[in-house]
Amino acid sequence: MRAVLTWRDKAEQCIYDLAFKPDGTQLILAAGNRLLVYDTSDGTLLQPLKGHKDTVYCVAYAKDGKRFASGSADKSIIIWTSKLEGILKYTHNDSIQCVSYNPVTHQLASCSSSDFGLWSPEQKSVSKHKSNSKITCCSWTNDGQYLALGMSNGIISIRNKNGEEKVKIERPGGSLSPIWSICWNPSREEHNDILAVADWGQKLSFYQLSGKQIGKDRPLNFDPCCISYFTKGEYILVGGSDKQVSLFTKDGVRLGTVGEQNSWVWTCRVKPDSNYVVVGCQDGTISFYQLIFSTVHGLYKDRYAYRDSMTDVIVQHLITEQKVRIKCRELVKKIAIYKNRLAIQLPEKILIYELYSDDSADMHYRVKEKIVKKFECNLLVVCADHIILCQEKRLQCLSFSGVREREWQMESLIRYIKVIGGPAGREGLLVGLKNGQILKIFVDNLFAIVLLKQATAVRCLDMSASRNKLAVVDENDTCLVYDIHTKELLFQEPNANSVAWNTQCEDMLCFSGGGYLNIKASTFPVHQQKLQGFVVGYNGSKIFCLHVFSMSAVEVPQERKKRGESNNDLFLADVFSYQGKFHEAAKLYKRSGHENLALNMYTDLCMFEYAKDFLGSGDPKETKMLITKQADWARNINEPKAAVEMYISAGEHAKAIEISGSHGWVDMLIDIARKLDKAEREPLLMCARYFKKLDSPGYAAETYLKIGDLKSLVQLYVDTKRWDEAFALGEKHPEFKDDIYVPYAQWLAENDRFEEAQKAFHKAGRQGEAVRVLEQLTHNAVVESRFNDAAYYYWMLSMQCLDMAQDPAQKDVMLDKFHHFQHLAELYHGYQTIHRYTEEPFSFDLPETLFNISKFLLHSLTKATPLGISKVNTLFTLAKQSKALGAYKLARHAYDKLRGLQIPARIQKSIELGTLTIRSKPFHDSEELVPLCYRCSTNNPLLNNLGNVCINCRQPFIFSASSYEVLHLVEFYLEEGITDEEAVALIDLEAPRHKREGKWQETSSNNSQTLRLDETMDSIGEDDPFTAKLSFEQGGSEFVPVVVSRSVLRSMSRRDVLIKRWPPPLQWQYFRSLLPDASITMCPSCFQMFHSEDYELLVLQHACCPYCRRRIDDTGP
Repeated sequence: MRAVLTWRDKAEQCIYDLAFKPDGTQLILAAGNRLLVYDTSDGTLLQPLKGHKDTVYCVAYAKDGKRFASGSADKSIIIWTSKLEGILKYTHNDSIQCVSYNPVTHQLASCSSSDFGLWSPEQKSVSKHKSNSKITCCSWTNDGQYLALGMSNGIISIRNKNGEEKVKIERPGGSLSPIWSICWNPSREEHNDILAVADWGQKLSFYQLSGKQIGKDRPLNFDPCCISYFTKGEYILVGGSDKQVSLFTKDGVRLGTVGEQNSWVWTCRVKPDSNYVVVGCQDGTISFYQLIFSTVHGLYKDRYAYRDSMTDVIVQHLITEQKVRIKCRELVKKIAIYKNRLAIQLPEKILIYELYSDDSADMHYRVKEKIVKKFECNLLVVCADHIILCQEKRLQCLSFSGVREREWQMESLIRYIKVIGGPAGREGLLVGLKNGQILKIFVDNLFAIVLLKQATAVRCLDMSASRNKLAVVDENDTCLVYDIHTKELLFQEPNANSVAWNTQCEDMLCFSGGGYLNIKASTFPVHQQKLQGFVVGYNGSKIFCLHVFSMSAVEVPQERKKRGESNNDLFLADVFSYQGKFHEAAKLYKRSGHENLALNMYTDLCMFEYAKDFLGSGDPKETKMLITKQADWARNINEPKAAVEMYISAGEHAKAIEISGSHGWVDMLIDIARKLDKAEREPLLMCARYFKKLDSPGYAAETYLKIGDLKSLVQLYVDTKRWDEAFALGEKHPEFKDDIYVPYAQWLAENDRFEEAQKAFHKAGRQGEAVRVLEQLTHNAVVESRFNDAAYYYWMLSMQCLDMAQDPAQKDVMLDKFHHFQHLAELYHGYQTIHRYTEEPFSFDLPETLFNISKFLLHSLTKATPLGISKVNTLFTLAKQSKALGAYKLARHAYDKLRGLQIPARIQKSIELGTLTIRSKPFHDSEELVPLCYRCSTNNPLLNNLGNVCINCRQPFIFSASSYEVLHLVEFYLEEGITDEEAVALIDLEAPRHKREGKWQETSSNNSQTLRLDETMDSIGEDDPFTAKLSFEQGGSEFVPVVVSRSVLRSMSRRDVLIKRWPPPLQWQYFRSLLPDASITMCPSCFQMFHSEDYELLVLQHACCPYCRRRIDDTGP
């Protein structure tokens, strides 16, 4: 492990604490009474933050990176945003010692000398809890459930999220060993929460959440000021009075020093998810280091040993993938492996292990020897009975008992050493030096043998299995292969970083470099394949490669001659083909009876003319394959038209369609589609999809019709908005009605054609969507003060509900809705005139009309007022028109009502003036305005407490839908047993009435002659049976309807009766006109009544019914 200084800076004051932003981009330091914000990449000071009035002791960043907190000797906590803005401040009674954010809930724990507080962004409040000792440090568990507090009296208190103490740990030293720093292990892989504790009894300890200590105390020999875990919890940093930061394993084994400083280290942290460490000191120094963990490993054939977590050794069998872990509990410095031996160098000793058995798959090691002595060496090698230590230029050979048996002194630095086998105790070593010298040394021989000397320094070495050839990688990344006996350079290859001979095949070696693995067999050209890492071994068919910290085995096929293949022509043909001599190879393939290999070779080379010579006896499959490959080649060299023609001739229609479609060749696509049989469904569907994509819906429709896919044809018409064709198809095939009308309605709605959309939904049977569209339209119309539209939509809604009421399950609910919506439609229809009068500068409505409408609304709005209808506007209109027409009593009532309402400023003065001036008028209403009940001939008051019914007989008034005058109509009901059809037939009979004989009496006096008609009401009543039915019980409070019999119906004239022919489940309504000469017209669609002259004028103006907007050219009801 090495620590490389990345950057350093110096503040003016002591650095007491620091914190990283969770993404690692920024560093927050507590320096004096300021916070310093640094860019971690280059150490640039981004911004100092001022907010505290005294020394800042602590700082912590929330896990979500949104805010951080600082605590100071000024007894305050400041919460800052990630944009470096202070957003909140709260205080304690003493100076703040430490702060920590909950990693899950982001609750902030802040600790002072006498208490600690818990603050959360949701509550915005701080709950404080007393402490009987000074709190020096705090830390949350990974799951955010518990908070550990370290105190100056040597006690660790573990609290839950609410601050309640759950566990209390008392250290043996008590107040003589104050707890100075604590931290929970952040690893997610640990089964238990582990708390690391550093106290000023100079001890490092570990505890479980339950309070049970793990292992023994580890002596530190200095006062620790800070303790911090790496992100994954594998290492610990501890800094303090020894003026340096030490690296420990998670179990407390010291591994080394990160960086020596000139003063006490008060704080140190690891940058999140990295190997960078920052250190803050007493003298204000900030140091940023990168920790480099080197690979410590060894390989022998298929066994690979490597260091893990700095203190463990893992031995991996590369073939069986078995692994065994050896726990050393000390820093592993060097590893060497050879046959059944494993050597591990620790700081104060070397351990030699051996396998339990000679089984090649055995993975059980036991300690054979211990050499308890400290050694300093660059390289370590183990043999059967010896340890070889390399120290710069010197090699030492030690027995397993630690006795130095031999020593060799080299001319230059030793760069590479490897055991190349031999009898036990007499193994040979291959040694490469920096000066380019390569030597062979035998363990039992004091004299080194120089094999050869080259001009460049050695980086990597290996010797072939027969000891005849030597492969060297030099410092220029060149792989050189020598004949050991003649010293001749056989060949060299560039871009190499490591090399290995095959341990089983003499002439095969591999080398890596430049992102490639290179394999060379004899004099054949080098075979390359992509590979990241270093080649470290080549055993049989497996090449072992090390990439970063992981070893992998790459399978490589062996040469065929080794497998005993006897056909020399075939083998030579393969060799010729690899050497580029294709025609010679083809002749040999043909001679050896493998014409198909020649065909494949020429096809792969896109030499199709030569390939045709090797086609079998007109085999259609081979011909098709050749044409297909030729088409593939044409496609690859950007000749798509030629490729399409070849694909068609080979019967590969899908590929031809794909190319044509991707290039937008509609003409070629339609030719293919028309030539294809309708049974070839998939290619035809591909054609249709491309036609749609290329905006040729006509051809797509033709294709769908060809294969009989009507559903796709409907979808095509819908997607291309060809509604007429879709409707025509829907007429022929009703099963597609939903597929057509629902998208059509949605399209209409998207294009703001909501009324048509509603009708389309209705036609598709989607009543729910139809009602929802209407409800939204109605709401919008009311909000936008389009009350005529609102009335129309409410009428449509009511008719929709009436249509849905035919379902017995919904009948009652829908009929209630029908009557409610009919009532709202009448209100909004009338209110449109009031709104126009009050909001617009000019009014074209007669005063009598305005008076009638406002009076109608006043009597109708006895309960809740619908949205958009203003009582103020209604009463204001009524007051003004009543005053103008002489209904002074009603006007006075309207003004009195207005006084209790909130009046808009624009009509405030007008109302105040009207209230004053009405006092000068008489306290009665003009008799001309008093409405007459046509049933009982009673004059009704203008202000009627009963609403729009007669105060005498309770008969409801029927109003004109334009002028809102009371019409001379009386509703009557049929006797039980009379059907609507029979009633209409009886009325249509028009039985002739008896001609009344005039009872004239003539009298004469002096100068005059008098003619008198002697006729009584009785005679009239007897003559008109309906009039006789109008009588009722005087003084009754219940409404008694007019019920007629068959004889009365026969006596009626068709032109005197109006019938509202409601669809089921409603009953028809019958009305009798009592003034036949005054014509009344009823709209056959909405059944609203009008004076005929008014209706004709309105229809001429609007070309439709003013209420339901039925067109005059629409003959249907």
